[in-house]
Amino acid sequence: MSTLHLPLKGIYFDQIKRGEKVEEYREANNYWAKRLEGRSYFNIELTKGYPPKADTSRRISRPWLGYRKTTITHPHFGPDPVEVYAIRVN
Repeated sequence: MSTLHLPLKGIYFDQIKRGEKVEEYREANNYWAKRLEGRSYFNIELTKGYPPKADTSRRISRPWLGYRKTTITHPHFGPDPVEVYAIRVN
């Protein structure tokens, strides 16, 4: 099985690393539907931006625990509710 790679903004990476954030959100669009729906992964690799391969301080590897589709309101996506894939990262 393969690995799902998720580059993150620093603030979200740090929250996940501290255990404060248990889901990472991706907008429900065709791009993410192709990568998530009907697929399974061995693990998820979360990165703080796009670090060099050797920079392990900016990488977290977690087992694949799945996702759910939901609607949220979040400043990152704007003021209106938006449908997202909530990917479990805890």
